[in-house]
Amino acid sequence: MTSAQFVLYLTCLFLGKMAQMTEVKFSSSVRQDTRFISVKTGDNLTLHCFREMIASRYYWYKQTLGQKLRLISSFYKFDKNGTFHDEFKKDTRLTLDTGVGKNHLKITDLHISDSATYYCASSYSYKFVFAEGTTVSVKDLGLNIQALVHQSESETIQPGGSVTLNCTVHTETCDGEHSVYWFKSSEESHPGLIYTHGDRNDQCERKHNTQTHTCVYNLPMKNLSLSHAGTYYCAVASCGHILFGYGTKLDIEVEGGSLVLVYFLSGALAFTTILSVLLTFLICFINKRDSCKCAESHARSPAPSTMNTEAQENEENIHYAALREHRVDRSRRQRNNTKADCVYSRIKL
Repeated sequence: MTSAQFVLYLTCLFLGKMAQMTEVKFSSSVRQDTRFISVKTGDNLTLHCFREMIASRYYWYKQTLGQKLRLISSFYKFDKNGTFHDEFKKDTRLTLDTGVGKNHLKITDLHISDSATYYCASSYSYKFVFAEGTTVSVKDLGLNIQALVHQSESETIQPGGSVTLNCTVHTETCDGEHSVYWFKSSEESHPGLIYTHGDRNDQCERKHNTQTHTCVYNLPMKNLSLSHAGTYYCAVASCGHILFGYGTKLDIEVEGGSLVLVYFLSGALAFTTILSVLLTFLICFINKRDSCKCAESHARSPAPSTMNTEAQENEENIHYAALREHRVDRSRRQRNNTKADCVYSRIKL
């Protein structure tokens, strides 16, 4: 690699790292510190949006239940003031606080129609990033309509069980149809719409001799798991207003026996894994030791050709001898020499 190629490589690497750092910073260029706010009509509200200096433009969006996002305002960081768009231009209750590191939206004299989810967003080059969003619930204490969620707080629900959440709507001033929405909020996730009943009033009834109009909406849930734990809110759109219930917390508890079984199985799995690793190392060690012994034995034993050569040399050095035995009979009757048989012997070494 030449010096020019090396310099080019370092330059590309540096630019890549810079682009990656910029991407990470831009992904967190805006944030909202509040997820849910409940206020009363006539109150003043400030929606906070904290911004990083890397983005160039900042926005506020409003999303009412069942409707699309609507652009409220935009702000260019080199300008002094922001700009309101469409129907929000004439709304004198709205102002922007665009100081250093912030793009806050202020709303005075809150109305029921201000109930919605507000999103702060930023843009840089061709990228667009939204913050978590803040859901605002504006309640009119003088309006005779309620949205309530009823469920026993002491009820224990095991994994795999089922439960039905109830939302009861009481009204005396409006008999119109209700649109009911269910929201779920938990520590692991932001509030989100999970179900809507739409425009239905087939579960509604009017009490005799009164003007009270009561509707009951159910949200059945089956085969529950730990992921279903959280707080569920019922939101009712009725008589031109949107009202939220106070929510009910759903807890999923695991039985002690199940936990013991899980811990036991986890321990057994860990023990089996460790034992398998130890046995594998032991087998490898034994095989390696046997291989070393075999190699040493082959090194000590002479080759077959050497043994044959030595055998031939030993055969050449063998001497043959004929033995003759003389027996002398000292008796007087026999004086003849007795000849014994000759025995030839061969010794092979």
